[in-house]
Amino acid sequence: MPSPSSQLQRELGVFGAIMMGLGSIIGTGVFVSIGIAAGIAGSAVILAVAIGALVAICNGLNSAQLAANHAVSGGTYEYGYKYLNPWLGFTAGWMFLVAKSASAATAALGFAGYLLNAFRISNRNLLVAIALVAVTLFTVIILLGIKRSNTANIAIVSITLLTLGFFIIAGLPVLTTKGLTNLTPFFATPNQESINPITAILHASALMFVAYTGYGRIATLGEEVREPRKTIPKAIILTMIVTMLLYIVVAIVSVGTVGADTLSQAATSKAAPLEVAARSFRIPGSSQIIAIGAITAMLGVLLNLILGLSRVVLAMGRRGDLPRVFGRLNETGTTPFWAVIIVGIAIALLVLIGNVKTTWSFSAFSVLIYYAITNLAALAIPSEGRLYPKAIAWLGLLACLFLAFWVEQQIWLTGLGLIIAGLIWHKIAQTVRNRN
Repeated sequence: MPSPSSQLQRELGVFGAIMMGLGSIIGTGVFVSIGIAAGIAGSAVILAVAIGALVAICNGLNSAQLAANHAVSGGTYEYGYKYLNPWLGFTAGWMFLVAKSASAATAALGFAGYLLNAFRISNRNLLVAIALVAVTLFTVIILLGIKRSNTANIAIVSITLLTLGFFIIAGLPVLTTKGLTNLTPFFATPNQESINPITAILHASALMFVAYTGYGRIATLGEEVREPRKTIPKAIILTMIVTMLLYIVVAIVSVGTVGADTLSQAATSKAAPLEVAARSFRIPGSSQIIAIGAITAMLGVLLNLILGLSRVVLAMGRRGDLPRVFGRLNETGTTPFWAVIIVGIAIALLVLIGNVKTTWSFSAFSVLIYYAITNLAALAIPSEGRLYPKAIAWLGLLACLFLAFWVEQQIWLTGLGLIIAGLIWHKIAQTVRNRN
């Protein structure tokens, strides 16, 4: 636990926490990953969205009760240390950094993809360059502190929600005429006829689970929330309900209007599937409106990911699992300056990959391992601090471990390799600390 003098200021209430959660969730997941998952599961991506939501709700409830009992920056990294052991605590923090850095890179690339697609420009080098500019800009905004970050986030999320509402309403007339054709056969796997539909749905569910995991940002910012025991559970539950309903309806409208194949192709070639779907709407300017919402959504996710990542780096720096310089705050105590800088650099390096499917799949495996540890920590909460039944933690744990290995084999093998590399680093850092 940090000393009072090194603690971040508690400046977020329920509304601010909900908006931070929505800003973290509603972005890459709805504007990009539905298209990626549709290429795997076809129309059954709608089922994958629902499965991902159920797993995320279990994890959300467990994150809420952990954060309510131990409201400090760092999320499951800190919960692992408190309720489990240093090795699992470190692994959680390490996987969070890996997963969310990849997610942030996906958000930056998605932003650039929608921006260029709005102007009918297709240029990979320009895509990467614009994404890098976005990472730099939002790193600077985060350096200005949580109040300014929250103000920017509320504005971004408001625009995004309005455009998604428009997408749903404008797409309904097309859905009523083309929906039956595009949604059947429901369990067909586009361009992958040899893959078992169940396998495809589980793979897509693993990818869609990541689309919900921004709720963890509320827990990660626990040190900056007022009355955390009341505020955090309420904010996480409300955020999850809104997001689940919105994602399912958007998935139905997007697949129903243009079909899973078109969505998939738009996700892989343009990183802008909903904008392509909106071109089929009967209202002029629909695709441009969706492009605006997508652009703000990606920026919102990017902002919140830099914010959350920097708080985990802060916690790891305080404990000595990362260099101590990352555990320092600025003079006003509103932001961990060096932690934000290193996070911005890491995301920028991942942006250079330039492929949203690769970065998103890698994020899926890493974040599922992270939340498996979250659920394991929730099982260790004493009975007097428990808000929800243990069965929810068991369900979340088993679901995360089960889904983690349905992504591509090379992805999860790389992920396991990174876990081993991280644990080696942890052992070295632990030895250096003991000598000092």
